[in-house]
Amino acid sequence: MNINLYFSGIKLAAVSLLAMLVACTSTTVDEFRQGETGIESDESVVVLGRRQASDYETRADFVQCVGDRMSRGENAINVIPEQEFIDAMFPWFEPRTAPLRTRDLEQLMAEDVVARKMSEFGIRYIVWVDGFKETTDRQGTISCTIGPGGGGCFGFGTWEDDANFDARVWDVSSLTNVGTINTDATGQSYLPALVVPIPLIARVEANACNRLATQLKQFVIGS
Repeated sequence: MNINLYFSGIKLAAVSLLAMLVACTSTTVDEFRQGETGIESDESVVVLGRRQASDYETRADFVQCVGDRMSRGENAINVIPEQEFIDAMFPWFEPRTAPLRTRDLEQLMAEDVVARKMSEFGIRYIVWVDGFKETTDRQGTISCTIGPGGGGCFGFGTWEDDANFDARVWDVSSLTNVGTINTDATGQSYLPALVVPIPLIARVEANACNRLATQLKQFVIGS
């Protein structure tokens, strides 16, 4: 058999398979409002990740993604970078000492240095993001071989990705929790291998970031 024709046939089959497979994602957003909101041009928001859990911590990259999206586009909001805020407020917002409830924030604001720093940043809202992405339901196998005529990988794999994140919005001016937004993005990822593995990854975390940031922006601006 002509090796070139053989591999050309495999490549054609791979292209046909990829055309049939699309890594798609579905995203749902739920909002629970507990108070009125609004923000002035000289006020800011800081988005922080919860990291007190023993089995996981909210990824800094996701928190940064939400903050970046909120600070861009139409009705952009001034967002203070997480690490800049934490460094300036050391040690009050480190994982072991960060306030877990609004009454803890009220106690912190009684400290002159904390109140002064908040005022310097112009913080109106603190957004606490808590969540993670997990991979489940892995199926399929892929094997790779090397021989005299060349090598390659053959097989098929699939799995489900789920990204679930909650965002709690604290109003620093009233020291209250004004609402919670939940975003859940799920998607099926594929890894077909005909000579070369070609991953088709469901972008659940990116979709969750975009939808959560959009909803937070609308929530903070209010009616």
